[in-house]
Amino acid sequence: MTGSSVTASGTTASSTRTGPAPRSPRTAEACTTEAHAVSPAPDATTPCAAPCTTSYHRLDTLAPVLRVRCAPPRRGRGWIPAADLAARPEAVRDLIAHDARQGLARYGRPLRPDVAAGFGLHRFVWPVALLFTVPWFLERRVPLLSAEDVALRRRTGEVTVRPGAFACLPDDPAARLPQARTVPDEAALAAELRSALSEFLAPALAAFRPEVRRGPRVLWAMATDAAVEGLWYVGGLLGEEERVQAELSALLEPAAPAYAPGVADAPAPAPAPFTPGAGFTATAVGRGGASGTDRARASCCLVYTAEPADMCGGCPRVTRS
Repeated sequence: MTGSSVTASGTTASSTRTGPAPRSPRTAEACTTEAHAVSPAPDATTPCAAPCTTSYHRLDTLAPVLRVRCAPPRRGRGWIPAADLAARPEAVRDLIAHDARQGLARYGRPLRPDVAAGFGLHRFVWPVALLFTVPWFLERRVPLLSAEDVALRRRTGEVTVRPGAFACLPDDPAARLPQARTVPDEAALAAELRSALSEFLAPALAAFRPEVRRGPRVLWAMATDAAVEGLWYVGGLLGEEERVQAELSALLEPAAPAYAPGVADAPAPAPAPFTPGAGFTATAVGRGGASGTDRARASCCLVYTAEPADMCGGCPRVTRS
């Protein structure tokens, strides 16, 4: 695995190029599933000049499985504001019902309720985590989004995001803006990313917990898998797989940086509440022994309960046996 080499702006020349489609991580109902694969005709977007929107427009153009709109949260016609997941249990059940229908169509048998809920949680975290990780990766900016800033429509793979406050490094040209929160260095920015993403996800994970029927540790392992696999997928499209792997590994390294968001001189344990380690492993594949990369997942998606042959290669039931 290569080491992480990042400029002050957080980009390299190849970050602006679309690379070949990556080998999609083999996880149950991951980013290649029908839930994300619909490519609707673009609708009107709200003009945005706020920082981080360059990354969102790049993600919208780059990823065929996702449509990102800079707009206030939407409601109705299949749209679910992220804030509704914590406030309205029926919003969680609506998302899960979508996955239950897809599971029945895909496997020809009903999914177990907890398995459908796990798929629904994955398909929520996968796109919304990209709203945080892609600006961090491309621009070295961490959007400080709340659930009131995001909505999604599962059947079309659309997400709306309303950018606002963000964290950045002192030499970022946007650091002078009133909505900027400057942090001293890369380690501090990584801590901001973990904090912002975990704060955003915590209410949703709590809302899904009765349906998924798993404890907090497993729920955060599921969230870790979705967040890592999403950026890994995007990194492949950018031709930046190796840098994504190195930076995610550093982001989730089990260490304790001497920085806590919003608290002066207080340590923040890393990567809690996320599962330590990004799980990337170098492998040798093919007759020529060409090197590749696999990933050991932190959680089991239980897809084998619907189709035993679909068990993920990186499933902890396999890698930890």
